[in-house]
Order: sequence, then C-alpha cells, then structure tokens
Amino acid sequence: QVQLVEFGGGVVQVGESLRLACVSDGNIFNVALMAWYRQAPGKRREQVATITPGGIPTYNIHVKDRFTISRDNAKNTMFLQMSSLKSEDAAVYYCHARLIANSSLYWGQGTQVTVSS
Repeated sequence: QVQLVEFGGGVVQVGESLRLACVSDGNIFNVALMAWYRQAPGKRREQVATITPGGIPTYNIHVKDRFTISRDNAKNTMFLQMSSLKSEDAAVYYCHARLIANSSLYWGQGTQVTVSS
C-alpha cells in the first residue's frame, strides 16, 4: 500500500504564494501519473494539475499561469507552487497518484489552504 502525505498548507492572503509538497513512501513517482486535486466546502473535488512521469504538466484553466506543478522522481516528491492566490483557491488540496501499469489509485489525506482577503 502506497501512502501519500501532503505538506505546506496554511493561511495566506489574497495575492500571496504558497508551495505544497507531496511525498510518497513508495518508489512510484517514475511509474505514476501524479496530480493535485482540491475540494472546497460544498463543491465537488476538482483536478488542479497533473504531471506525467516525464514531467509534462497539464492545468485546470482556473489555475493556469498561476500554479506550477513539478516533481522530483528521485525524492518521490511532487510540488505545487501556487502564486497570486485568490479567495476561490481556498480548499483542501489532495495529492493523487495513478500507477500506469495497473491503474491503481492513491490519495493523500489532504492539506488545507485558506486564502483570506
């Protein structure tokens, strides 16, 4: 069983930046499609960004040009650099992994991001 743990959530003001990290206890990063999701109160969980094992990213249109996803396969760590944060970015952010070989899915426990105005 793979465990994913997120770090870096907190309280920031509108316009500020925050960096999230996701660490795996298993050596899966070079064989998994990794992603960040978020869920705000009363809303559905939505995909924020994805990154392939080779480092190719995709972004939700609402965060494109403000967020940057990256990964360090050797350290089993994925990052989400969030800039120019808006109040609507406030949510619990989840790390997600999908193993390419068998499509097994893994979720982290989530980290809270609060954006105050």
